[in-house]
Amino acid sequence: MRFSIIMPILNEEAILASQLERLTQQCAQQDYELLLVDGGSTDRTVEIARQYSHVLNAPRGRARQMNAGAAAASGDILLFLHADTELPDNVFLVIEEALAAPEVVAGAFRLCFNCDLLSYRMVAFITNLRSQTFTVFTGDQAYFIRRTSFEAVEGYPDQPLMEDLEIIARLRRIGIVLLVPHYVKTSARRHEKIGLFRSVLFMWYLRTLYKFGVSPGRLQLMYGNVR
Repeated sequence: MRFSIIMPILNEEAILASQLERLTQQCAQQDYELLLVDGGSTDRTVEIARQYSHVLNAPRGRARQMNAGAAAASGDILLFLHADTELPDNVFLVIEEALAAPEVVAGAFRLCFNCDLLSYRMVAFITNLRSQTFTVFTGDQAYFIRRTSFEAVEGYPDQPLMEDLEIIARLRRIGIVLLVPHYVKTSARRHEKIGLFRSVLFMWYLRTLYKFGVSPGRLQLMYGNVR
């Protein structure tokens, strides 16, 4: 399998160099490509990114940036990775084992935070329990999708929010989507800005509104800046 790691980026100069350094060392012996897709950064993000890979440009918005990366990808497996999320060291072996069964079309990882506080561990536990029970994931959980399956569902929907929930729902209609028993580590920085429980409750509120038909555009206005 050839892997295409697709990372949407926007104003990530504070963390990007360390993240990409770790990622490229981690993947050095693998058959992979790294596609960094910028959504119009105004800091040194693009300058830093170019030290590690060719940088693509796309209209701002995770769905559009990830679709642009997928369109340029040459891999059999598309791995969508947020700039502040770290993969496990055995990531490629885990994905290959998960996709050994042809009926499996996609999957995601369990979540943990780069924070050992009990409150963050509890939120991660609840997130993973929900993922295991309902096969519902967040974008932080590093989706991996067969290229053929990604094309079959026509990629991420062109919407500014909840694109991660929507593509998983579409993928479940054409095959099995797995939660693998391995963890990605994501930054707690956004939760730390406004408070963990306030942030979590707000996202649950938005997901509930989406489930009951509120448009992604309306949700974006409530959410603010979307990456």
